[in-house]
Amino acid sequence: YQPAPLSVKTLPDTFVVQISVFYEAPVIYSIVSGDEKGYFFIHPSTGIVKTTKNLKPEDFPVTFVVRATDSSNDSLFNEVSVNVEVIVENYFSPVFPSSLIEESLEENLPATQIVQLKAQDNDTGRNGLLTYGFLTGDELKFRINETTGILYSTVSFDYEKDPTEYQLVIYAEDDGIPEKKRGYCTLVIKIID
Repeated sequence: YQPAPLSVKTLPDTFVVQISVFYEAPVIYSIVSGDEKGYFFIHPSTGIVKTTKNLKPEDFPVTFVVRATDSSNDSLFNEVSVNVEVIVENYFSPVFPSSLIEESLEENLPATQIVQLKAQDNDTGRNGLLTYGFLTGDELKFRINETTGILYSTVSFDYEKDPTEYQLVIYAEDDGIPEKKRGYCTLVIKIID
């Protein structure tokens, strides 16, 4: 059994999974191994598994073994493993060092790297894994590497013909569970004569 992952905020006495068997006679369910820290309880007749206490994410994943025993003959039984994972909440949004960043770019340059934007997310694992993108801005004249946060121009600018200032709103998004979170910064690019 692989029940849906539990939140780190799961309260005691929360339903986890129901174990069932195809068998003619009544059975008694029990947890026989793997739950050394006592996180789970199984109802002996219904097979419903519930939590017994608050979950510590560092103790998971936990794989425990459930035994179904014939209620009138202890030597007749079968066992199944149950793998339970805990999801650590996505507490933090990505944060850029500054909400406003100004960069200069000389005119008549070929497509070039302008700046590397780097946000910080204090979550761990995938909850802290960031990707970058544009919320607003001229995506024909600029591109951002979604993994590294490096911003590039994609064209050459002419100070006399083109606008001399571009405003881009960049986001950093984490890969959080159960929800992704974003942080933003405004990037002003000034074209220099």
